[in-house]
Amino acid sequence: MPEWIIEEGIGETRAALVEVDDILEARVRREGVIPAGTILEAKLVAVAPRMTVEAGGEQFLLPRGAPGISEGGKLHVEVTREALGGSEPWKRGLARVTEEEPREAPALADAKPGTIVGWDDLLEEARSGIVDYDGGQLRIEPTAAMTMIDVDGWLVPDKLSQMAAWASANAIRRLDLGGATGIDFPSLEGKEARQEVGNILDMYLAKPFERTAMNGFGFVQVVRPKSRASLIDLAADRAAFEARALLRRASNEVGAIALHGHPAVLEAIRPDWLERLSRKVGGAVTLQGDAAIAMSGAYAQKA
Repeated sequence: MPEWIIEEGIGETRAALVEVDDILEARVRREGVIPAGTILEAKLVAVAPRMTVEAGGEQFLLPRGAPGISEGGKLHVEVTREALGGSEPWKRGLARVTEEEPREAPALADAKPGTIVGWDDLLEEARSGIVDYDGGQLRIEPTAAMTMIDVDGWLVPDKLSQMAAWASANAIRRLDLGGATGIDFPSLEGKEARQEVGNILDMYLAKPFERTAMNGFGFVQVVRPKSRASLIDLAADRAAFEARALLRRASNEVGAIALHGHPAVLEAIRPDWLERLSRKVGGAVTLQGDAAIAMSGAYAQKA
């Protein structure tokens, strides 16, 4: 039976719904980013061009406004979507006005602590954007408008689309894709063939969601709630993504170690993270930058 497991890492907390060794669903909470569900005391710092508050060292947009509050006024807000960062670092978090008292965000999941088996494979899916399935391959890419899933494969179009619908639904859940996701299937002849793809999506997509019917060009748009960055979003902020992955691998070492990696990856490691890693491994941690090392190729070695 599937169960949630949570890992308290350095730089991030990870949660995964695991069945045997398969990750069905995953979530990440980054340190230094205020998560959705947090209630904070805030100050209204701008009314135009966008209503903006400052709280907890971050700025949040208020899409629903703040009736009766003047610029400089105090209020309480609940974070509804964390700052996404990644390829769009300007995209600030979203919040709404609330009368509730300040509190921390709920836990990522009702889970037991442990080590998530298969996490490295999931990270490879996120960084490459490639998901293989029986009969073809999905290519997932974030864009300014939405996350796009391109369907490719060698089956006949109707069978390929059916398999891809199942694979897309699972990938959306596993990679924590929220907001708008467009799926570009092969063009299908006939209403029944297009409806069958929709039926598969309806059966396997995690609720709640909304979707369009497949149009004549094979395009379907899925919209799900988005309260945090997906793994695809996180992978777009490549240096920080790889830095946290390196810290997870290095945490298994014992004694003094050296972290070898691309300079951009090593620069993304905060000093306090290094201090915590040093305490965890029980020895000094040094950094060895090498521009010849691929961003995903960073490694820890005994010093």
